[in-house]
Amino acid sequence: MNKLQDWKERLKKGHMLSVICVLLIIVVALGILLYQRQRQYRQASENSYNMAFYELVDYVQNVETYLAKSLISSTSEHGAETLTHLWREANLAQSYLARLPIESQELENTEKFLNQVSDYSYSLSRKNIYHENLTQEDLNNLKDLHSYSVELENTLNQLSEDLNNGRFSWGELTKKGTIAFAQQVDNISKESFSNLEENFHEYSGLIYDGAFSEHLTNHEKVGLTGEEIEEEKAREIVEKFMGKDNIKEITSLGFSENAVIPVYDFSITKQDDINTQISISKKGGHIVYTNTNREVNTEIISQEEADQKAKAYLEEKGFKNMKETYYLKQEGIVTINYAATQEDVILYPDLIKVKVALDNGEILGIETTGYLNNHKQRKFPKTKITQEEAKKSLNKNLELKSEGLAMIPTKWQTEILCYEFKGKVEEKEFLVYINVENGREEDILIIHNTPNGTLTM
Repeated sequence: MNKLQDWKERLKKGHMLSVICVLLIIVVALGILLYQRQRQYRQASENSYNMAFYELVDYVQNVETYLAKSLISSTSEHGAETLTHLWREANLAQSYLARLPIESQELENTEKFLNQVSDYSYSLSRKNIYHENLTQEDLNNLKDLHSYSVELENTLNQLSEDLNNGRFSWGELTKKGTIAFAQQVDNISKESFSNLEENFHEYSGLIYDGAFSEHLTNHEKVGLTGEEIEEEKAREIVEKFMGKDNIKEITSLGFSENAVIPVYDFSITKQDDINTQISISKKGGHIVYTNTNREVNTEIISQEEADQKAKAYLEEKGFKNMKETYYLKQEGIVTINYAATQEDVILYPDLIKVKVALDNGEILGIETTGYLNNHKQRKFPKTKITQEEAKKSLNKNLELKSEGLAMIPTKWQTEILCYEFKGKVEEKEFLVYINVENGREEDILIIHNTPNGTLTM
């Protein structure tokens, strides 16, 4: 005991105790810092792996979509475009698969599948570019690849659910190995691809054409007519639109100058104390957006009744000759897309969305951006291809259900008048658009009918 006390006294005299305490504090602080950094690194790695996985899921879904479209494309031009998209999406899927902490041998067949989709679509796109028709063998191979893509997509969706529900983490996979993961994903037989090997060819270069898509943001907003108004005038428009007797309180939320369409925003408290947001365009005083927030706990109104109420509402508010296209139902509310029509031609750029409550049919919201950007009286080009001639260019396996004329938008902010053919191949529904001036297949959309709505891709 005396020796210990003597040692402490000597430490104090030489200030050694203070030095040791400082060193201990530094060691502890460094340990805490390293631990925190290690945790941050693990979290960053987990986030990076999650991002890569969800990107992989998205790109595999796109692979399945483009494989389905390639099965019914009947022109070399559109076939080349579809196959080029397929080539790109398969390559991106491979890239994100490679970022996951999975040993390559564990996912050999999955990697091989994506690689073969990429190579095969690349070779077929070159055939289309040089105006060579796909053979029946080519189409059979694409059909087989599509079947495998559906299988892989379903498996990845299940894994996505497992990841969201915390059934596994990437850190655990890194520690414990990848056999369980591989057994779920790697379910594509090696023999499935052997018949494709001889069809792969090497080409140099690639011509990439942009896809057609909806455009809602024209630089020139042709439907936004009228003179600019002040906020007080916008308030008067709100009162007229909502009905002055229905409004308990109206509050200005200011002017949104940088919006796609500059608007005056208002918050409305109705007599029943339910809140509604509404936006009025500065130019012309048009209704751009309304939304009422309330819960819908029962579904009494049918889809057909909701459609009738929404059409009547649009007529009352001055939107004439609108045709329902697609809808989505969520939490007792259905959102229906309507396109303007002119001379029985559907004008897809001129879109309005209407929200309807399925408990009592109340209109809960409206969004008119597409309509205000694009609506005008069209002068249609002369049709040089008859509808019957256009029909002959369709895939022979397409079972037609309806046909008509439609104006479709392009990503270059132009419009094309087309024959719209709606049909079915096996269990999938498609929309095929044939140019009325040259008979070119301009676009193919897949229709997804679900219990909650009808959407297109």
